[in-house]
Amino acid sequence: MQRKILLSEKDLPSHWYNILADLPGGPLDPPLHPVTKQPLAPDELSALFPRALIEQEMSGERWIEIPEEVRKILALWRPTPLYRAYQLEQALGTPARIYFKWEGASPPGSHKSNTSVAQAYYNRKEGITRLTTETGAGQWGSSLAFAGRLFGMEVRVYMVKVSYEGKPYRRIMMETWGAECIPSPSPRTKVGKAILEKDPDSPGSLGIAISEAVEEAVEREDTHYALGSVLNHVLLHQTVIGLECKKQLELAGDYPDVVIGCVGGGSNFGGIALPFAYDKIHGKDVRLVAVEPSACPTLTKGVYTYDYGDTGKMTPIVRMHTLGHDFVPPGIHAGGLRYHGMAPIVSRLVKEGVVEARAYHQRAVFEAAVLFARTEGFIVAPETAHAIKACVDEALAAKEEGKERVILVNASGHGHFDMAAYQQYFEGRLEDYEYPEEKIREALSALPRI
Repeated sequence: MQRKILLSEKDLPSHWYNILADLPGGPLDPPLHPVTKQPLAPDELSALFPRALIEQEMSGERWIEIPEEVRKILALWRPTPLYRAYQLEQALGTPARIYFKWEGASPPGSHKSNTSVAQAYYNRKEGITRLTTETGAGQWGSSLAFAGRLFGMEVRVYMVKVSYEGKPYRRIMMETWGAECIPSPSPRTKVGKAILEKDPDSPGSLGIAISEAVEEAVEREDTHYALGSVLNHVLLHQTVIGLECKKQLELAGDYPDVVIGCVGGGSNFGGIALPFAYDKIHGKDVRLVAVEPSACPTLTKGVYTYDYGDTGKMTPIVRMHTLGHDFVPPGIHAGGLRYHGMAPIVSRLVKEGVVEARAYHQRAVFEAAVLFARTEGFIVAPETAHAIKACVDEALAAKEEGKERVILVNASGHGHFDMAAYQQYFEGRLEDYEYPEEKIREALSALPRI
Protein backbone atom coordinates (compact mmCIF):
# COMPACT_ATOMS: atom_id res chain seq x y z
CA MET A 1 0.00 0.00 0.00
CA GLN A 2 2.09 2.88 -1.27
CA ARG A 3 0.12 6.03 -0.45
CA LYS A 4 2.05 8.51 -2.55
CA ILE A 5 4.24 8.23 -5.59
CA LEU A 6 7.10 10.70 -5.57
CA LEU A 7 9.53 11.85 -8.22
CA SER A 8 12.85 13.53 -7.54
CA GLU A 9 13.69 17.04 -8.75
CA LYS A 10 15.75 15.56 -11.57
CA ASP A 11 12.50 14.06 -12.91
CA LEU A 12 10.95 17.50 -13.38
CA PRO A 13 10.03 17.77 -17.09
CA SER A 14 12.61 19.56 -19.22
CA HIS A 15 10.08 20.45 -21.93
CA TRP A 16 6.42 21.44 -22.13
CA TYR A 17 4.12 19.42 -24.42
CA ASN A 18 2.42 21.46 -27.16
CA ILE A 19 -0.74 19.74 -28.40
CA LEU A 20 -1.00 22.16 -31.34
CA ALA A 21 1.39 19.76 -33.08
CA ASP A 22 -1.19 16.96 -32.83
CA LEU A 23 -4.55 18.73 -32.70
CA PRO A 24 -7.29 16.81 -34.55
CA GLY A 25 -9.17 18.82 -37.14
CA GLY A 26 -6.11 20.81 -38.18
CA PRO A 27 -4.81 24.12 -36.84
CA LEU A 28 -6.96 26.27 -34.57
CA ASP A 29 -8.96 29.02 -36.26
CA PRO A 30 -6.87 32.20 -36.10
CA PRO A 31 -7.51 34.84 -33.41
CA LEU A 32 -9.07 37.99 -34.86
CA HIS A 33 -8.42 41.66 -34.16
CA PRO A 34 -11.19 43.02 -31.90
CA VAL A 35 -11.74 46.07 -34.16
CA THR A 36 -10.96 44.99 -37.72
CA LYS A 37 -12.03 41.36 -37.17
CA GLN A 38 -9.16 40.28 -39.41
CA PRO A 39 -6.60 37.60 -38.41
CA LEU A 40 -4.13 38.98 -35.89
CA ALA A 41 -0.50 39.41 -36.84
CA PRO A 42 1.94 38.42 -34.07
CA ASP A 43 3.16 42.01 -33.70
CA GLU A 44 -0.38 43.13 -32.85
CA LEU A 45 -0.14 41.19 -29.58
CA SER A 46 3.12 42.84 -28.51
CA ALA A 47 1.34 45.51 -26.43
CA LEU A 48 0.08 42.73 -24.16
CA PHE A 49 2.61 39.89 -24.24
CA PRO A 50 6.38 39.37 -24.62
CA ARG A 51 7.59 37.96 -27.92
CA ALA A 52 8.50 34.55 -26.43
CA LEU A 53 4.92 33.98 -25.25
CA ILE A 54 3.49 35.14 -28.59
CA GLU A 55 5.74 32.60 -30.30
CA GLN A 56 4.59 29.86 -27.92
CA GLU A 57 0.97 30.84 -28.54
CA MET A 58 1.38 30.12 -32.25
CA SER A 59 4.07 27.43 -32.26
CA GLY A 60 3.55 24.11 -33.98
CA GLU A 61 6.55 22.47 -32.26
CA ARG A 62 5.55 19.43 -30.20
CA TRP A 63 8.09 20.07 -27.42
CA ILE A 64 9.17 23.48 -26.11
CA GLU A 65 12.10 23.66 -23.71
CA ILE A 66 11.51 24.98 -20.19
CA PRO A 67 14.15 27.63 -19.36
CA GLU A 68 16.56 26.51 -16.66
CA GLU A 69 15.72 29.53 -14.48
CA VAL A 70 12.04 28.57 -14.60
CA ARG A 71 12.80 24.92 -13.79
CA LYS A 72 14.84 25.97 -10.76
CA ILE A 73 11.87 27.90 -9.36
CA LEU A 74 9.37 25.16 -10.20
CA ALA A 75 11.59 22.81 -8.19
CA LEU A 76 10.51 24.69 -5.03
CA TRP A 77 7.41 22.48 -5.10
CA ARG A 78 7.63 20.26 -8.17
CA PRO A 79 7.35 17.43 -8.93
CA THR A 80 4.12 17.32 -6.90
CA PRO A 81 2.96 14.09 -5.24
CA LEU A 82 0.55 11.63 -6.83
CA TYR A 83 -1.61 9.98 -4.16
CA ARG A 84 -3.53 6.71 -4.22
CA ALA A 85 -6.89 7.43 -2.56
CA TYR A 86 -7.23 4.19 -0.60
CA GLN A 87 -9.58 5.59 2.05
CA LEU A 88 -11.91 7.11 -0.54
CA GLU A 89 -11.96 3.83 -2.46
CA GLN A 90 -12.85 1.98 0.74
CA ALA A 91 -15.58 4.45 1.71
CA LEU A 92 -17.18 4.10 -1.73
CA GLY A 93 -16.75 0.33 -1.83
CA THR A 94 -15.50 0.59 -5.38
CA PRO A 95 -13.21 -1.70 -7.34
CA ALA A 96 -11.79 1.43 -8.99
CA ARG A 97 -8.25 2.56 -8.26
CA ILE A 98 -8.27 6.32 -7.66
CA TYR A 99 -5.22 8.56 -7.97
CA PHE A 100 -5.13 12.30 -7.35
CA LYS A 101 -2.40 14.76 -8.30
CA TRP A 102 -1.88 17.25 -5.46
CA GLU A 103 -1.28 20.71 -6.97
CA GLY A 104 -2.01 22.40 -3.65
CA ALA A 105 1.68 21.90 -2.83
CA SER A 106 2.77 25.17 -4.50
CA PRO A 107 3.41 28.23 -2.26
CA PRO A 108 0.16 29.96 -3.36
CA GLY A 109 -1.66 26.63 -3.08
CA SER A 110 -2.71 25.80 -6.64
CA HIS A 111 -1.58 24.79 -10.12
CA LYS A 112 -1.59 28.43 -11.28
CA SER A 113 2.05 28.95 -10.28
CA ASN A 114 3.16 26.61 -13.07
CA THR A 115 2.41 29.35 -15.60
CA SER A 116 2.77 32.49 -13.45
CA VAL A 117 6.48 31.80 -12.96
CA ALA A 118 7.01 31.23 -16.69
CA GLN A 119 5.05 34.35 -17.66
CA ALA A 120 6.87 36.57 -15.16
CA TYR A 121 10.22 35.19 -16.38
CA TYR A 122 9.57 35.94 -20.05
CA ASN A 123 8.19 39.42 -19.31
CA ARG A 124 11.11 40.36 -17.07
CA LYS A 125 13.58 39.07 -19.65
CA GLU A 126 12.03 41.49 -22.16
CA GLY A 127 12.40 44.42 -19.76
CA ILE A 128 8.80 44.65 -18.54
CA THR A 129 8.56 45.78 -14.91
CA ARG A 130 4.78 45.76 -14.27
CA LEU A 131 2.06 43.16 -14.84
CA THR A 132 -1.71 43.53 -14.66
CA THR A 133 -4.15 40.68 -14.46
CA GLU A 134 -7.59 39.56 -13.33
CA THR A 135 -8.55 36.88 -10.84
CA GLY A 136 -11.75 35.12 -9.89
CA ALA A 137 -11.29 33.07 -6.73
CA GLY A 138 -7.86 34.60 -6.14
CA GLN A 139 -5.70 31.59 -6.95
CA TRP A 140 -4.34 33.13 -10.15
CA GLY A 141 -3.91 36.57 -8.59
CA SER A 142 -1.95 35.18 -5.67
CA SER A 143 0.16 33.03 -8.01
CA LEU A 144 1.10 36.02 -10.16
CA ALA A 145 1.83 38.07 -7.04
CA PHE A 146 4.19 35.29 -5.90
CA ALA A 147 5.93 35.09 -9.30
CA GLY A 148 6.15 38.86 -9.62
CA ARG A 149 7.93 39.08 -6.28
CA LEU A 150 10.47 36.44 -7.38
CA PHE A 151 11.39 38.55 -10.44
CA GLY A 152 11.13 41.96 -8.78
CA MET A 153 8.03 43.05 -10.71
CA GLU A 154 5.08 45.22 -9.71
CA VAL A 155 1.75 43.39 -9.97
CA ARG A 156 -1.78 44.84 -10.01
CA VAL A 157 -4.70 42.42 -9.76
CA TYR A 158 -8.34 43.19 -10.61
CA MET A 159 -10.34 40.70 -8.52
CA VAL A 160 -13.99 39.91 -9.29
CA LYS A 161 -15.88 41.88 -6.66
CA VAL A 162 -18.01 39.04 -5.31
CA SER A 163 -14.81 37.04 -4.64
CA TYR A 164 -12.92 40.10 -3.35
CA GLU A 165 -15.60 40.53 -0.69
CA GLY A 166 -15.99 36.83 0.07
CA LYS A 167 -12.31 35.81 0.14
CA PRO A 168 -10.36 38.54 1.96
CA TYR A 169 -7.46 36.27 2.84
CA ARG A 170 -6.65 35.71 -0.83
CA ARG A 171 -6.36 39.49 -1.17
CA ILE A 172 -4.10 39.63 1.89
CA MET A 173 -2.01 36.82 0.41
CA MET A 174 -1.45 38.92 -2.73
CA GLU A 175 -0.56 41.95 -0.62
CA THR A 176 1.90 39.87 1.41
CA TRP A 177 3.83 39.24 -1.82
CA GLY A 178 3.61 42.96 -2.63
CA ALA A 179 0.79 43.04 -5.20
CA GLU A 180 -2.09 45.50 -5.26
CA CYS A 181 -5.58 43.94 -5.37
CA ILE A 182 -8.55 45.97 -6.61
CA PRO A 183 -12.24 44.91 -6.61
CA SER A 184 -13.68 44.75 -10.13
CA PRO A 185 -15.57 46.50 -11.62
CA SER A 186 -13.63 49.51 -10.38
CA PRO A 187 -13.74 53.27 -11.05
CA ARG A 188 -10.06 53.15 -12.14
CA THR A 189 -10.77 52.19 -15.76
CA LYS A 190 -13.15 53.30 -18.50
CA VAL A 191 -14.65 49.81 -18.67
CA GLY A 192 -15.14 49.66 -14.91
CA LYS A 193 -16.76 53.09 -14.78
CA ALA A 194 -19.18 52.18 -17.58
CA ILE A 195 -20.23 48.96 -15.83
CA LEU A 196 -20.75 50.76 -12.50
CA GLU A 197 -22.84 53.48 -14.16
CA LYS A 198 -25.21 50.81 -15.51
CA ASP A 199 -25.13 48.64 -12.37
CA PRO A 200 -23.55 50.14 -9.22
CA ASP A 201 -24.05 46.80 -7.44
CA SER A 202 -22.47 44.66 -10.15
CA PRO A 203 -20.89 41.52 -8.62
CA GLY A 204 -18.31 41.57 -11.39
CA SER A 205 -17.18 38.82 -13.71
CA LEU A 206 -13.92 37.50 -15.09
CA GLY A 207 -14.80 39.10 -18.43
CA ILE A 208 -15.07 42.54 -16.79
CA ALA A 209 -11.89 42.10 -14.74
CA ILE A 210 -9.98 41.04 -17.86
CA SER A 211 -11.13 44.21 -19.63
CA GLU A 212 -9.87 46.38 -16.78
CA ALA A 213 -6.49 44.67 -16.65
CA VAL A 214 -6.05 44.84 -20.44
CA GLU A 215 -7.10 48.51 -20.57
CA GLU A 216 -4.41 49.43 -18.06
CA ALA A 217 -1.74 47.30 -19.71
CA VAL A 218 -2.12 48.84 -23.17
CA GLU A 219 -1.81 52.36 -21.75
CA ARG A 220 1.68 51.87 -20.27
CA GLU A 221 4.88 50.86 -22.03
CA ASP A 222 6.35 49.32 -18.87
CA THR A 223 3.31 47.07 -18.37
CA HIS A 224 2.11 43.83 -19.89
CA TYR A 225 -0.98 41.75 -19.25
CA ALA A 226 -0.79 38.21 -17.86
CA LEU A 227 -3.62 35.68 -18.21
CA GLY A 228 -4.01 32.66 -15.95
CA SER A 229 -6.00 30.42 -18.29
CA VAL A 230 -7.60 30.06 -21.76
CA LEU A 231 -4.62 30.93 -24.01
CA ASN A 232 -2.50 28.26 -25.70
CA HIS A 233 0.75 29.21 -23.93
CA VAL A 234 -0.95 28.96 -20.51
CA LEU A 235 -2.17 25.42 -21.15
CA LEU A 236 1.30 24.62 -22.51
CA HIS A 237 2.97 25.64 -19.24
CA GLN A 238 0.55 23.51 -17.25
CA THR A 239 1.43 20.26 -19.05
CA VAL A 240 4.11 19.61 -16.43
CA ILE A 241 1.20 18.19 -14.40
CA GLY A 242 0.22 15.45 -16.85
CA LEU A 243 3.80 14.71 -17.84
CA GLU A 244 4.69 14.05 -14.20
CA CYS A 245 1.55 11.91 -13.81
CA LYS A 246 2.63 9.69 -16.68
CA LYS A 247 5.95 8.95 -14.97
CA GLN A 248 4.27 8.40 -11.61
CA LEU A 249 1.61 6.04 -12.94
CA GLU A 250 4.29 4.11 -14.78
CA LEU A 251 6.06 3.62 -11.44
CA ALA A 252 2.73 2.40 -10.00
CA GLY A 253 2.24 0.02 -12.92
CA ASP A 254 -1.04 1.71 -13.89
CA TYR A 255 -2.56 3.76 -16.69
CA PRO A 256 -5.81 5.75 -16.36
CA ASP A 257 -9.11 4.72 -17.89
CA VAL A 258 -10.39 8.22 -17.16
CA VAL A 259 -8.65 11.56 -16.49
CA ILE A 260 -10.71 14.24 -14.71
CA GLY A 261 -10.24 17.95 -14.08
CA CYS A 262 -12.46 20.91 -13.27
CA VAL A 263 -12.72 23.47 -16.05
CA GLY A 264 -13.34 27.22 -16.05
CA GLY A 265 -10.93 28.63 -18.62
CA GLY A 266 -9.15 25.32 -19.18
CA SER A 267 -5.71 25.59 -17.56
CA ASN A 268 -5.67 22.88 -14.88
CA PHE A 269 -7.74 20.51 -16.97
CA GLY A 270 -5.45 21.07 -19.94
CA GLY A 271 -2.44 20.62 -17.70
CA ILE A 272 -3.36 17.11 -16.66
CA ALA A 273 -5.33 16.04 -19.74
CA LEU A 274 -3.31 17.20 -22.75
CA PRO A 275 -0.41 14.72 -22.35
CA PHE A 276 -3.06 11.97 -22.21
CA ALA A 277 -4.95 13.56 -25.12
CA TYR A 278 -1.81 12.88 -27.16
CA ASP A 279 -2.19 9.19 -26.27
CA LYS A 280 -5.90 9.18 -27.14
CA ILE A 281 -5.34 10.91 -30.47
CA HIS A 282 -2.79 8.20 -31.25
CA GLY A 283 -5.10 5.30 -30.42
CA LYS A 284 -4.97 4.85 -26.63
CA ASP A 285 -8.27 4.02 -24.88
CA VAL A 286 -8.62 6.78 -22.26
CA ARG A 287 -11.51 9.12 -21.44
CA LEU A 288 -10.90 12.80 -20.65
CA VAL A 289 -13.62 14.47 -18.56
CA ALA A 290 -13.92 18.24 -18.08
CA VAL A 291 -16.21 19.28 -15.22
CA GLU A 292 -17.89 22.68 -14.93
CA PRO A 293 -20.58 24.28 -12.71
CA SER A 294 -24.22 24.20 -13.81
CA ALA A 295 -24.32 27.93 -13.01
CA CYS A 296 -21.71 28.62 -15.72
CA PRO A 297 -22.22 25.83 -18.29
CA THR A 298 -19.79 26.99 -20.98
CA LEU A 299 -19.11 23.58 -22.53
CA THR A 300 -22.44 21.91 -21.86
CA LYS A 301 -24.74 24.77 -22.94
CA GLY A 302 -22.52 27.30 -24.72
CA VAL A 303 -21.97 27.51 -28.47
CA TYR A 304 -18.74 26.92 -30.38
CA THR A 305 -18.13 30.17 -32.22
CA TYR A 306 -16.04 33.31 -32.35
CA ASP A 307 -16.36 35.61 -29.33
CA TYR A 308 -14.45 38.22 -27.37
CA GLY A 309 -12.47 37.04 -24.38
CA ASP A 310 -13.67 39.96 -22.27
CA THR A 311 -16.75 42.07 -21.62
CA GLY A 312 -15.21 45.32 -22.88
CA LYS A 313 -14.37 43.79 -26.30
CA MET A 314 -10.70 44.72 -26.01
CA THR A 315 -9.12 41.27 -26.32
CA PRO A 316 -8.69 39.21 -29.49
CA ILE A 317 -11.77 37.39 -30.81
CA VAL A 318 -11.21 33.63 -30.64
CA ARG A 319 -13.22 30.59 -31.64
CA MET A 320 -14.26 28.78 -28.49
CA HIS A 321 -17.20 27.49 -26.53
CA THR A 322 -18.87 30.57 -25.07
CA LEU A 323 -21.94 31.79 -23.21
CA GLY A 324 -21.43 35.28 -24.62
CA HIS A 325 -19.00 37.95 -23.45
CA ASP A 326 -21.84 39.82 -21.69
CA PHE A 327 -22.61 36.77 -19.55
CA VAL A 328 -22.43 37.50 -15.80
CA PRO A 329 -22.77 34.24 -13.85
CA PRO A 330 -24.27 33.91 -10.35
CA GLY A 331 -21.89 34.37 -7.42
CA ILE A 332 -21.19 30.70 -6.78
CA HIS A 333 -18.20 29.82 -4.61
CA ALA A 334 -16.16 28.30 -7.42
CA GLY A 335 -15.04 31.74 -8.57
CA GLY A 336 -12.33 30.32 -10.80
CA LEU A 337 -14.97 28.54 -12.91
CA ARG A 338 -17.13 31.61 -13.58
CA TYR A 339 -15.80 32.49 -17.04
CA HIS A 340 -18.02 32.91 -20.10
CA GLY A 341 -15.58 31.25 -22.51
CA MET A 342 -13.31 28.24 -22.75
CA ALA A 343 -9.77 27.67 -23.97
CA PRO A 344 -9.80 27.27 -27.76
CA ILE A 345 -7.74 24.08 -27.36
CA VAL A 346 -10.23 22.49 -24.93
CA SER A 347 -13.15 23.72 -27.05
CA ARG A 348 -11.69 22.07 -30.15
CA LEU A 349 -11.06 18.81 -28.29
CA VAL A 350 -14.68 18.76 -27.11
CA LYS A 351 -15.89 19.44 -30.65
CA GLU A 352 -13.74 16.59 -31.98
CA GLY A 353 -14.96 14.16 -29.30
CA VAL A 354 -11.58 13.81 -27.60
CA VAL A 355 -12.89 15.44 -24.40
CA GLU A 356 -16.31 14.98 -22.79
CA ALA A 357 -17.94 17.61 -20.58
CA ARG A 358 -20.36 17.49 -17.67
CA ALA A 359 -21.82 20.02 -15.22
CA TYR A 360 -22.80 19.82 -11.53
CA HIS A 361 -24.65 21.93 -8.98
CA GLN A 362 -22.59 23.24 -6.07
CA ARG A 363 -24.38 21.41 -3.22
CA ALA A 364 -23.52 18.01 -4.70
CA VAL A 365 -19.99 19.28 -5.36
CA PHE A 366 -19.47 20.28 -1.72
CA GLU A 367 -20.91 16.96 -0.55
CA ALA A 368 -18.18 15.20 -2.54
CA ALA A 369 -15.54 17.61 -1.22
CA VAL A 370 -16.50 16.88 2.40
CA LEU A 371 -16.37 13.13 1.72
CA PHE A 372 -12.90 13.61 0.23
CA ALA A 373 -11.74 15.63 3.26
CA ARG A 374 -13.08 13.02 5.68
CA THR A 375 -11.40 10.15 3.88
CA GLU A 376 -8.20 11.54 2.31
CA GLY A 377 -7.71 14.50 4.66
CA PHE A 378 -7.29 17.23 2.04
CA ILE A 379 -9.70 20.18 2.01
CA VAL A 380 -9.93 21.18 -1.64
CA ALA A 381 -10.97 24.42 -3.30
CA PRO A 382 -14.57 24.66 -4.57
CA GLU A 383 -13.22 24.52 -8.12
CA THR A 384 -11.34 21.28 -7.45
CA ALA A 385 -14.43 19.88 -5.72
CA HIS A 386 -16.14 19.66 -9.11
CA ALA A 387 -13.48 17.21 -10.27
CA ILE A 388 -13.83 15.26 -7.01
CA LYS A 389 -17.58 14.94 -7.60
CA ALA A 390 -16.98 13.48 -11.07
CA CYS A 391 -14.36 11.15 -9.60
CA VAL A 392 -16.86 9.87 -7.03
CA ASP A 393 -19.46 9.29 -9.74
CA GLU A 394 -16.96 7.38 -11.88
CA ALA A 395 -15.96 5.23 -8.90
CA LEU A 396 -19.60 4.46 -8.08
CA ALA A 397 -20.27 3.58 -11.73
CA ALA A 398 -17.38 1.11 -11.58
CA LYS A 399 -18.93 -0.37 -8.43
CA GLU A 400 -22.33 -0.74 -10.10
CA GLU A 401 -20.76 -2.33 -13.16
CA GLY A 402 -18.48 -4.53 -11.04
CA LYS A 403 -15.49 -3.48 -13.13
CA GLU A 404 -12.05 -2.27 -12.23
CA ARG A 405 -11.31 1.25 -13.40
CA VAL A 406 -8.28 3.51 -12.97
CA ILE A 407 -9.32 7.09 -12.25
CA LEU A 408 -6.88 10.01 -12.31
CA VAL A 409 -8.09 13.36 -10.97
CA ASN A 410 -6.33 16.70 -10.75
CA ALA A 411 -6.66 18.14 -7.23
CA SER A 412 -5.83 21.60 -8.55
CA GLY A 413 -5.73 23.57 -5.30
CA HIS A 414 -6.43 23.66 -1.57
CA GLY A 415 -9.51 25.26 -0.02
CA HIS A 416 -7.91 26.80 3.07
CA PHE A 417 -9.31 30.23 2.18
CA ASP A 418 -12.74 28.87 1.29
CA MET A 419 -14.02 28.05 4.76
CA ALA A 420 -16.93 30.48 4.41
CA ALA A 421 -18.19 28.37 1.51
CA TYR A 422 -17.87 25.17 3.54
CA GLN A 423 -19.65 26.89 6.43
CA GLN A 424 -22.57 27.79 4.15
CA TYR A 425 -22.73 24.18 3.00
CA PHE A 426 -22.84 22.85 6.56
CA GLU A 427 -25.52 25.40 7.50
CA GLY A 428 -27.65 24.48 4.49
CA ARG A 429 -27.35 27.95 2.95
CA LEU A 430 -25.75 27.01 -0.37
CA GLU A 431 -27.99 27.58 -3.38
CA ASP A 432 -27.99 25.59 -6.58
CA TYR A 433 -28.19 27.76 -9.68
CA GLU A 434 -29.39 26.56 -13.07
CA TYR A 435 -28.62 29.45 -15.38
CA PRO A 436 -31.85 30.27 -17.30
CA GLU A 437 -31.86 29.38 -20.98
CA GLU A 438 -33.33 32.78 -21.84
CA LYS A 439 -30.42 34.55 -20.10
CA ILE A 440 -27.95 32.47 -22.10
CA ARG A 441 -29.80 33.29 -25.32
CA GLU A 442 -29.74 36.97 -24.37
CA ALA A 443 -25.96 36.91 -23.79
CA LEU A 444 -25.36 35.01 -27.04
CA SER A 445 -27.34 37.58 -29.01
CA ALA A 446 -24.41 40.01 -28.71
CA LEU A 447 -21.84 37.72 -30.32
CA PRO A 448 -19.62 39.42 -32.91
CA ARG A 449 -20.60 38.94 -36.53
CA ILE A 450 -17.69 37.30 -38.32
